[in-house]
Amino acid sequence: MKQSAFAALCTALAGLGTALGFLTVQLRAEGYEQYVESVATASVVMWTTACLTVVTWVRYRQMNSE
Repeated sequence: MKQSAFAALCTALAGLGTALGFLTVQLRAEGYEQYVESVATASVVMWTTACLTVVTWVRYRQMNSE
């Protein structure tokens, strides 16, 4: 996999996580409390996946440099 594929995937996941985070704040402000927990969880999952993508990217680079 090329470096750009990891970067694009990580950027997309982080962007989605950020958008879901803003949606969580908006839902809470407008009184849709029943949806806040689910959307917040999805946001955290997206950010966690983005972080794991970076870890995979680093490990891939280390493995191929040896």
